Amino acid sequence: MAVMDQILDLSELSDSDIPDAVLRLAYASFFDWLACGRAGIGEPVAIKLHAFADHEFGSGASSLFGGGQAPARMAALVNGAISHALDFDDTHFDHVGHLSVGIFPAALAVGEETGATARAVAESFLIGAEAAIRLGRILGTVHYNRGFHQTATAGAFGATLAAGRLYGLSRDQMRAALGLCSTRASGLKSQFGTMGKPYNAGLASSNGVESALLAGLGMSSADDGLMGLQGFVATHSDAPDMDAGWQTPPPQEFRFTRNSYKFHACCHGTHAMIEALLSALQTHRIQPEEIARLRVGVNPRWLSVCDIKTPRTGLEVKFSYSWLAGMVFHGYATGNDRTYTDTLCTDTKLREFSGKVTVTGEPSLSDQQTQVSIELTSGEKIAVSQDLADRMPIEALETRLLTKAQNLIGSGAEDLVALWNSFDSIDATTVGAFVQATQHQCQAT
Repeated sequence: MAVMDQILDLSELSDSDIPDAVLRLAYASFFDWLACGRAGIGEPVAIKLHAFADHEFGSGASSLFGGGQAPARMAALVNGAISHALDFDDTHFDHVGHLSVGIFPAALAVGEETGATARAVAESFLIGAEAAIRLGRILGTVHYNRGFHQTATAGAFGATLAAGRLYGLSRDQMRAALGLCSTRASGLKSQFGTMGKPYNAGLASSNGVESALLAGLGMSSADDGLMGLQGFVATHSDAPDMDAGWQTPPPQEFRFTRNSYKFHACCHGTHAMIEALLSALQTHRIQPEEIARLRVGVNPRWLSVCDIKTPRTGLEVKFSYSWLAGMVFHGYATGNDRTYTDTLCTDTKLREFSGKVTVTGEPSLSDQQTQVSIELTSGEKIAVSQDLADRMPIEALETRLLTKAQNLIGSGAEDLVALWNSFDSIDATTVGAFVQATQHQCQAT
């Protein structure tokens, strides 16, 4: 069966085909995304995009993080960028992309516009996320390694499915929407460490809403903008893996269940190292001055993503193995987004420690694995490893996400927990009220 038809079949999956356990995980992502978005409203990129929305001006029913409403496409752009501003949202390593920030903004914006329920928003997100994951697997590592940001490329198709499902597009209209998205999806890894990275998430969401809306208005497109001649896959990957996308398709299996969540406010590629170092500190009382050398082995793809040797800003620190390793041993709170200030770049302790760190690419390691060797001045060597693919029980995940939300948004977490417990019975506008709850500062920075 053609990939396009498989995706269209996925878009038509009935609610009853979605297992309760998978929906529960989607609800956890909904909660986590809302917490990240609420926490990001004071970031510079949030203020600039609010100004951009004000400049375009237009009435709309879709809520903006930080206050106000806008048309669905603009709300998706603003909320996608704001919720990714802290780089604290979830990741799926099947295609190395952030699902929630690229798809939930589109789903919620259209959900508010169409009067959908919160459950329908979560289900539409889940369908879109599953499509993005599987398309990302087809595009393969060559797509990512060439420099494309899967959050914005594969993610845009997921946002299109989510928005199209809530708009009630027919199968032919959904085909057209995916075709339009194929000429619209974009996003580059060269933006990492700048405001352009969260902007990529906003692009995914807004492109999805725009493509679905235009298709609903009758705009035509290529019959198969994805897999056809000079379509998206052919032009964006030299080695697509056609067998990787639809092995055991839904409802038999949802690959979304492999989704990973962040508990450190930095690039997910660094989390296995941080967790490994924290485990070493639990079993050994190591002082930073006792470390002679620190060797970190990671999958080679991360070397072009999060191995900034000398970060210049707090944002770049989030993509620096050597700086983050020093932060762990010097007791910095890597799970607190407020830790990542520009002053970290001039911290003499961290600069000195970074000279002890060597990061190498190890092809035998997966995206989620890290091997660390700590050599002490005494000559002792400590080896630790970590694999983020080892899943925690859903109850433990929900508890950690609750703690994370409390750290991110303080008392606002109580209102968010009430939403989480009511997703089965509330509508999208109730969620939108939470999104708008804290007014943003309009002054440019």
